[in-house]
Amino acid sequence: MLKQYKEAIEKSNIISKTDMEGIITFVNDEFCKISGYSQEELVGQNHNIVRHPDVDVSTFKILWDTVKAKRIYKDTVKNRAKDGSTFYVNTTVIPILDEDDNIAEFIAIRYDVTKEVFYKEELQKKEKELEELNKTLEKRVQEKTKELEELNKTLEIRVKDEISKNEQKQKVMFWQSRLASLGQMLANIAHQWRQPLTELNLSNFNMKKSALSDDEEKFLQYYAESKVIINNMSKTIDDFTNFFRPQKEKHPFNVSDSINESLTLLEKILKVEMISIKKDFIDLEVLGISNELTQVIINLIKNSTDSFVSKGILIREINIKTTKDKNFAYIEIQDNAGGIESKNLEKIFEPYFTTKHQSRGTGLGLFMSKMICEQGLDGYMGVSSKKGLTTFSIKIPLIKS
Repeated sequence: MLKQYKEAIEKSNIISKTDMEGIITFVNDEFCKISGYSQEELVGQNHNIVRHPDVDVSTFKILWDTVKAKRIYKDTVKNRAKDGSTFYVNTTVIPILDEDDNIAEFIAIRYDVTKEVFYKEELQKKEKELEELNKTLEKRVQEKTKELEELNKTLEIRVKDEISKNEQKQKVMFWQSRLASLGQMLANIAHQWRQPLTELNLSNFNMKKSALSDDEEKFLQYYAESKVIINNMSKTIDDFTNFFRPQKEKHPFNVSDSINESLTLLEKILKVEMISIKKDFIDLEVLGISNELTQVIINLIKNSTDSFVSKGILIREINIKTTKDKNFAYIEIQDNAGGIESKNLEKIFEPYFTTKHQSRGTGLGLFMSKMICEQGLDGYMGVSSKKGLTTFSIKIPLIKS
């Protein structure tokens, strides 16, 4: 049984024996296996043969002081194998005493803990990295917190600045739109006056002829014709002056009157460009500024006119219809000028977006028209296009009875 116990211990542990000077007198197979040395290479050698150079000399002094004092020494020891690799063993060194209670030899029983030590070292390394990461993370959090505090301090100021910039931008766009409208109106005046001036010039020539021939009747006839022409030209100036008069206060007005005013102002252009206007109106009274709705209608008709010309449309028709549904007035303006491409339909109301040449459009007309409908008239403006037809729809609340 003693023999079996001895075999069991030797097979499961790393065992060596040394004399009082530390010279190896016995090693088992497990010792040879882990160290890489053979029994012949180990027996007779000092146990320092497997000592790792990283281990301090003081560690071995403690070991020898302990066992020579007839006490058992226990520790985890770092050793070096024959091939230079490192291995760790949990070591128990026991002094063996003779009958006289003197030390006869030392026996060391060890077991391999290399993997456990490596895992522990790796874990310690990761813990250190994590600790460093936590330190830097805390620092980054503090920095970001400080940034957010600074951001919150300046946020209100920056929001006010952005609002102010947007308001200024809208004012600039509004005046650009008004200047563009003024340019259109001046062109309309030129169209409205060109024919009357020709007629007035002819009438004055006839008056001169009549005066020279003493034909009083003809003279008075041409004089009356000249007065009519001058009165019509004066009325044109009044119409355009009223259009540009700034009305700040909202008043009730008839939608049909506003549309008819825009058609009157564009009468000559529509005639020159041979555009047919079809009207289907009902009386609808809304609250707002009549001139603003007139400006919207003029802009839509001018856009249709430009589209007719640029696309070379021969039969040119614009249908304008007003309807009523519950508490709203609806205006539909439809032209057959070829429609709007789907890729442009979504951008049509964006500021500065235009499909016209730079010399013919600023890209602000439809943007300002939509603003007038939604902000000035508390309504809505939309557009649809299919099969060569484009329809602009305007929705305005009716005056409550």
